[in-house]
Amino acid sequence: MNDGRFSGLHRRGFLAATTGAATALALTGCGGSGDTAAPDGAPRRGGRLRAAFAGGGASETLDPHLASLFADAARAKALFDKLADYGADLSARPRLAERWEPNKTLDRWQVTLRKAVFHDGRPVTAADVLYSYRRIADPKQAFRAKASLEPIDLDASRATGERGIEFVLKRPTAEFLNVLAAFGAYVVPENATEFDDRPIGSGPFRFVSFAPGRSAVFRRFDDHWDGAPLLDEIEFVVAGEESARVNALLGGQVEYAHELNPTTARAHERGGQIEIVRLRNSAMQAFCMKTDRAPFDDRRVREAFFLIADRQELVDGALSGAGEVGNDLFGKGYEYYAADLPQRTQDLDRARALLKQAGAENLKVTLDTSAVAAGFTEAAGIFRDQAAKAGVTIDVRMGSKDSYWSDILDGGTLCCYRSGAMPVEAHISQRLLTDSTTNATKWRHKDFDALYRQAQSTRDRTERAAVYGRMQRRLYTEGGFLVWGFADWIIGTARSLRGVETKAPANTLDWARFDRVWLA
Repeated sequence: MNDGRFSGLHRRGFLAATTGAATALALTGCGGSGDTAAPDGAPRRGGRLRAAFAGGGASETLDPHLASLFADAARAKALFDKLADYGADLSARPRLAERWEPNKTLDRWQVTLRKAVFHDGRPVTAADVLYSYRRIADPKQAFRAKASLEPIDLDASRATGERGIEFVLKRPTAEFLNVLAAFGAYVVPENATEFDDRPIGSGPFRFVSFAPGRSAVFRRFDDHWDGAPLLDEIEFVVAGEESARVNALLGGQVEYAHELNPTTARAHERGGQIEIVRLRNSAMQAFCMKTDRAPFDDRRVREAFFLIADRQELVDGALSGAGEVGNDLFGKGYEYYAADLPQRTQDLDRARALLKQAGAENLKVTLDTSAVAAGFTEAAGIFRDQAAKAGVTIDVRMGSKDSYWSDILDGGTLCCYRSGAMPVEAHISQRLLTDSTTNATKWRHKDFDALYRQAQSTRDRTERAAVYGRMQRRLYTEGGFLVWGFADWIIGTARSLRGVETKAPANTLDWARFDRVWLA
């Protein structure tokens, strides 16, 4: 790195930043309400915050519809707005949408936009929203929010005025607000196609500069509808290695370091030099089995792997105890989570019997992992040793931090995986439907898709929960996600950084919300 702005970062602490490491889909950071205050009790205006994230290398983009990494999501949130977003309880909260109202049959929703403007002074209009959603839904593209927007008939939907939209749905949808809050469903100006040179959004910060794989600088947007940020500027710095982010924070080169390891957190939690923020149980930790190819196209093999896992050992070893065990389902503690299913535990005898029935004795399989996320390499090694006790040989293969998430989406048979927070409904729509663009387990079942549509269309919450329960029982029995734990999300901040949210899970509205923090 020869960029003068980063000359203070020492070699180990920041030359690693040029490597850029991808973080998971789906997203953690700073937030809205703030649990600390300035010494004089009042937030302070001004200054540049430097925030270090793992990134995606030279292929990074500011296109908000392509956002998949935590760094992407944090930058997108700074520059752009959505119609709604998820609160800390994973319920939809209004953003650009001021009001919404369904008809009696839940298949038409009237949405009224609040008065907001883009960074070039143009008002945000219904035409911008419809253009953005139609761009996301383009069948030639693989934008993240495509599956979530699928219920909308975008050909029939129309503007009813400059700030009014009638969304016509393909079927009744009781939780339409989750559609509006979908990860990646950002509103961009009508006809916008280029985002890396000088993107125009309606978010709390406006564009200054962008060097893919290195840094992005945004400046306060004084006319933001939700109030101007306290900071003058935010600089997103790419530091692929956790050690680089920690060293930069300790050395005063950044004030915010995203995603620290549990061992790092313990070492500094009581040291006083930096602050440690733990967002409890924010990240699902899993092994992802491809259900469309051998050996995991046999449900008996998948069940055997469920029974091989000692989840507590994985949480203790890979997460240093900073989390809790999972039960092969996403969304522990969230609405609709099937908490009534018995906690699965290790049963090596049953696992061996299932493998024998499947003709998979002495099975050998490759497990893809990478140092792309905290605990991944440790979890791979622990699970390899657990599998050996059931007669399964696992070959651990290390992947590139820069390309891991794209590599494992379609390739391989077994891989380490994680996800930030989102409603159970959104997890299903984005990862488990036949046409989901991030369907890493290749779970494709038309009857499962039909159950999802039924749940969406069910007005009564209790009845809707029962349908989601049926879907989860099937995933628990024969799905492709071996969810072994839920990890705390750990952030490090300088003691001068205030207003950092401590309760918003990764991917929610108040995660990485730098328009509500300040420098004391």
